[in-house]
Amino acid sequence: MENNGLDIGAARSALLDAALVHVPFEGWSETVFRQAAAAAGIAPDLARVICPRGAADLAADYHRRGDREMEARLAAMDLNSMRYRDRVAAAVKARIAAADRELVRRGAALFALPQHAAAGAGLVWGTADAIWRALGDSSRDINWYSKRAILSGVYSATVLYWLGDRSEGDAETWAFLDRRLEDVMRFEAFKAKVRDNPALARILAGPLRALAGIRAPGSAR
Repeated sequence: MENNGLDIGAARSALLDAALVHVPFEGWSETVFRQAAAAAGIAPDLARVICPRGAADLAADYHRRGDREMEARLAAMDLNSMRYRDRVAAAVKARIAAADRELVRRGAALFALPQHAAAGAGLVWGTADAIWRALGDSSRDINWYSKRAILSGVYSATVLYWLGDRSEGDAETWAFLDRRLEDVMRFEAFKAKVRDNPALARILAGPLRALAGIRAPGSAR
């Protein structure tokens, strides 16, 4: 394939599609990247231009593809009829349902490596952000960060549990998710009590003013 009006997005998608059949056996590896380039008809040097990090770029693309599928699944649901925590649970379930267990297992091994850890954390944060945006979150203060940080932890822990789950219908994973969300709801209830306590409010006034100076991307300064 010559680089004449090349659609980079389409080429990356073709590389990813070609790689997926090999990843369960070879992982997100250089070998798989070369196999994908050959199968997609893309010259090795051009494939490297398209994906400078090789298979790591394809693994990231696979993760983001799952985010998009989750968003499509959520768009088809009647989320307004659900309780708040049930919406979050439905979103996490939809995101996991959009993934292949072995591909995720191989991705987890890749992003556990020191050179890829930051990229892996960024992908999880992106998933949490995609979930909150799909659920209509409009926060623009410290809550923008805290919601995504908390959900990143819940999502990561649930995925790790799911990777080892052999229960029918992943029932044990969903029970684990429910317990994590219950912990979050208790924490939120505690925060509400703190806000309503005049003595604690005075003690926390300084730290809260400092946190209020942090703004989410796109918010007014």
